[in-house]
Amino acid sequence: MKAILGIKKGMTRVFKDDKMVPVTIIDTSSCKVAKRNGNQVELGLLEKRKPTKAEVGQYKDLKYVPQYRKVFTGEFGEEVSIGDEIKAEFFDEGERVNITGITKGKGFQGVVKRWGFKGGQRTHGQSDRQRAPGSIGAGTDPGRVWKGQKMGGRMGGDVRTFKDREIVAINDQYLLISGAIPGSNGDLISIFTK
Repeated sequence: MKAILGIKKGMTRVFKDDKMVPVTIIDTSSCKVAKRNGNQVELGLLEKRKPTKAEVGQYKDLKYVPQYRKVFTGEFGEEVSIGDEIKAEFFDEGERVNITGITKGKGFQGVVKRWGFKGGQRTHGQSDRQRAPGSIGAGTDPGRVWKGQKMGGRMGGDVRTFKDREIVAINDQYLLISGAIPGSNGDLISIFTK
């Protein structure tokens, strides 16, 4: 298994075999092994500014407390030990990886944006029904609203994993991965293989 943590920097495009490929740039510098316990490896990224005494004790072997941490379970090999830097060259160009990130938070949204509802008709005197959800259930039977009914609510901020994305290029500490990746610029991204 291969794994690395990075920060999303933005999107651009590269030309490969006379084709334009949209890519997302991920900065993987300063990703280190924070802990190791058998098949479990905890990776850390950046340095926390104000760690607690408990955290300092937990990461005394690393000599600093990482700001971002994530545990990966798999066969990493015996050569990986605490404090080792995981570099972008750990992966190969053309390799297929899975990517996990947190989607952009959009706050409280109505049913048209959140679920793609059509809304009410735009004519016959309807002045305020255009983006309304409409009926949410029958009156007598079941006499309540079903669980999971699609309504307005908080949207975004969910953990999403995109599978089988190609590493288009590796440039120093940057990974260029095909397509869009969940999250805003500056968000934590996990990249791993099975």
